Amino acid sequence: MGLEQRIAERSGELAEKWADLVLGTYPPETQAVWKSNRERFSNPVGHAILSTTSELIPLLLAWNDADAVAGSLGQLVKIRAVQDFAPSQALSFIFLLKKLLRQEFTRELSAQGALEELLSFETRVDNLAVIAFDLYVAARDQVQRMRVEEVKRAHVNIVRRANLMHKDVAAEQAE
Repeated sequence: MGLEQRIAERSGELAEKWADLVLGTYPPETQAVWKSNRERFSNPVGHAILSTTSELIPLLLAWNDADAVAGSLGQLVKIRAVQDFAPSQALSFIFLLKKLLRQEFTRELSAQGALEELLSFETRVDNLAVIAFDLYVAARDQVQRMRVEEVKRAHVNIVRRANLMHKDVAAEQAE
């Protein structure tokens, strides 16, 4: 049985373990809350982490639809783009999958002389990181544009209020 078949058979378990590793990148208090509750509405981040890891493993196995990979990856990348992470920390969750795969399969594949299967599959994970980087940059650009627009709106409101106050003062002086 090849590596991809092993991963496919254990995809649910691997998705859970990967989600736990991703949650490990957050402070302990946050981890405790997000691990205990993965409901979509009461804990959207914890839910997004688990759903993303669950969706990505089959997509990595198929590796035939870059748009689907980007779509699945996009939600979690956007979340991490607005959180207080350095870019390297925000995207480190991708490489946690490589760590997990090595922990789970290196010994077995090495004993069979099939370690190159793991190395070959890790290339897909590396490509996933490249896709995630593009998504991260786009998300950060969008956040910055939103901040600039908010400053512009605030400035317009300040100028509008100043003009209204100026008109009131001018009207009082005319009387």
